[in-house]
Amino acid sequence: MGAWFSSFGGGVGELIINAGPMAKLVLLILLCFSIVCWAVIFEKWRQLRLAHQETERFLKMYREGRRPAFLAGAAKKLRASPAARVFLGAHQELLGRGFPDGVDVVEEWEESLPSERLEAVNRAMRRVATSEIGRLERHLPFLATTASSAPFIGLFGTVWGVMAAFQNIGSQGSASLAVVAPGISEALIATAAGLAAAIPAVIAYNYFVNRVKHWAGEMENFSLELLNQLARPIKGARPAGKDGL
Repeated sequence: MGAWFSSFGGGVGELIINAGPMAKLVLLILLCFSIVCWAVIFEKWRQLRLAHQETERFLKMYREGRRPAFLAGAAKKLRASPAARVFLGAHQELLGRGFPDGVDVVEEWEESLPSERLEAVNRAMRRVATSEIGRLERHLPFLATTASSAPFIGLFGTVWGVMAAFQNIGSQGSASLAVVAPGISEALIATAAGLAAAIPAVIAYNYFVNRVKHWAGEMENFSLELLNQLARPIKGARPAGKDGL
């Protein structure tokens, strides 16, 4: 084990082992930040990938002209799709206005929906969209916190290590490189660790924020498309016999 640490990074592992208690505490904190940060990155990547896949499946069914009751059943299974959740919110709003469950709501109307009902559906879809955005943004503040605080935590460890190095110089009465170099090297490890935790966090945060904005726009576009469809006369507009997967 000692040989491995000695070969790792030119003795970086040995410096960590021989670091003082404060330096080890700083490195432990940064390690915890980094582990949680990478866990959030992988989880958000998986969540957004699943949202993309399920939304493509739902939109394919929707644009094939499936019946609303069938689409609502599919949307309940595609729980990771923001567009499916928006559609389900609109469908449930219509069901809640006097239609029994299982009725093909949209095809019950021979003419376009009245404006007050369209506004109610629009509000329901906006509520769902807001909830979906909150779900997609969950844990992203931790990435922002890591990106902003990790370099300062590392800098604190560096300053503390430099102070200890100067105290060592004073106690030994010598400022030779052999006396100064080990303490400075130990101090700079904290800054390197802080940057190693912060750089992936800030890159991932910016990427995921942009993806959340993308999904917010997608939900807005789908809501407008669905409202336009509900505002037009619906009866007979859909081809029959498309109830299967």
